[in-house]
Amino acid sequence: MAHRYAAVHALGPLDLEIAAGELVTLVGPSGCGKTTLLGLLAGFLTPTEGEVRVGGARVTKPGPDRGVVFQQPNLYPWFTVRDNVALGPRLRGIGKAERRALADRELERVGLSDFAGARPYELSGGMQQRTQIARVLANDPGILLLDEPFGALDALTRERLQHQLHDVWRTATKTALFITHSVEEATFLGTRVLVMSPRPGTIVFDERPPFAHAERTPELRAAPEFVAFRERVRAAIRE
Repeated sequence: MAHRYAAVHALGPLDLEIAAGELVTLVGPSGCGKTTLLGLLAGFLTPTEGEVRVGGARVTKPGPDRGVVFQQPNLYPWFTVRDNVALGPRLRGIGKAERRALADRELERVGLSDFAGARPYELSGGMQQRTQIARVLANDPGILLLDEPFGALDALTRERLQHQLHDVWRTATKTALFITHSVEEATFLGTRVLVMSPRPGTIVFDERPPFAHAERTPELRAAPEFVAFRERVRAAIRE
């Protein structure tokens, strides 16, 4: 698979397969094609060479099987938090009582049950991102595509949301691709970590950390195996 924007060769060629249930993190320098790859997987873009397949079916457009979490929450300010989360089920024609129950379940999953009646502008940036994740989960996609969702947050909020996202991924049993600029974040979250080269982006590092299926605790960040793997990822980017 490869993609070009006019004369700019943005991505590939690359051959990437993601297994069901993986949480794959992707890190690389600015402009290397990370967001282009996510756009191709989401169906927002069509590759200029090759194809994208999900479950054997060719991807030609966005679909409900792939939920996208953007860097900015894109919540509707005139809706409550609950109504934002229930929007997808509402558009699918699900009844009021059922979609309220769906929204409340996902808000509980991301720890926002107490804010269901609030407006987005009453929430912190981290809470808005959790609302966006809950809104995506309410549509029950099999695949989550996350494009630097914590990039604009402060360091402490970012770490807290990393823990919460990992718990959400584990309990919701989804397949996920998480794009980030942070080596620390990629190392902490991923059951598999990819590094992309400068443009045209190709995969130059693809490994599972030794702690891939371990519980994500604060102590993990200081563990020798974590530090060693993080530095290997960092070296792959430098090289």
